[in-house]
Amino acid sequence: MNKRYDTLDLRQEGELLWVVLNRPHVLNALSRQLVHELHDLLDTLHADHRIRVVILRGAGRAFCAGLDLREAAAAPEEVSVAQALRDQRRIAELAIKIHRAPQPFIAAVHGPAAGGGFALALASDIRIAGESARMNAAFIRIGLSACDVGVSYFLPRIVGSSVASELLLTGDFIDAPRALATGLVSRVVPDAQLDHAAEEMAQKILRNAPLGVRLTKECLRYSVDAPSLEAAIAMEDRNQILTTRTRDVREGIRAFLEKRAPRYEDA
Repeated sequence: MNKRYDTLDLRQEGELLWVVLNRPHVLNALSRQLVHELHDLLDTLHADHRIRVVILRGAGRAFCAGLDLREAAAAPEEVSVAQALRDQRRIAELAIKIHRAPQPFIAAVHGPAAGGGFALALASDIRIAGESARMNAAFIRIGLSACDVGVSYFLPRIVGSSVASELLLTGDFIDAPRALATGLVSRVVPDAQLDHAAEEMAQKILRNAPLGVRLTKECLRYSVDAPSLEAAIAMEDRNQILTTRTRDVREGIRAFLEKRAPRYEDA
């Protein structure tokens, strides 16, 4: 990927893309420019199947501290309701775009992931935490509702309504051990091993057929809100028939029988 940004550091390794939020002097807080550049990147990824997995992390000692409140405080006070809603939706749509992206997102979380940073982690498909990780719905601590940027959608689906209610109503931080115990993250590793753990997870995804991975993420997204078991199974049936018509499935079966690693072509 040839994109260059001021607030994002990109590193492509084959079909894996590292996306590093790169404002470490303010704990990677979400400025207007960072939000704009994330939108541009996500729009590009939506149509780029050469990138198959994305690892999202923060530079320095934090994942993301949420909205850049200093920049927000310096903005003009007289903003119309319509413009304020447009600005609000612009940030919230980041969570939607990560959720809808064809690539699985792995959030490698260390240090604070607060407010909007918490939302970016929740919108990701897999969360791996360093031991220093601390996450919270910081919005409620400054007088706002805690339900923002998709947090009220993702959090109860991940940890259940009781834990979600506690975290949203109090704004308290959840540390790495409790995040693991509640299923908020899939594993906790020492901070020094966080990149390795995230890359190891990415490689386990990359060993699978590209279309199978894309359809699995899509099916999981729809099944979370499926109105019935039958609706979820209908989506599963559709996906299985689609994949059986690919050369990759035939290659996967041959590789299994020949006891070798498959060579998938996304075809």
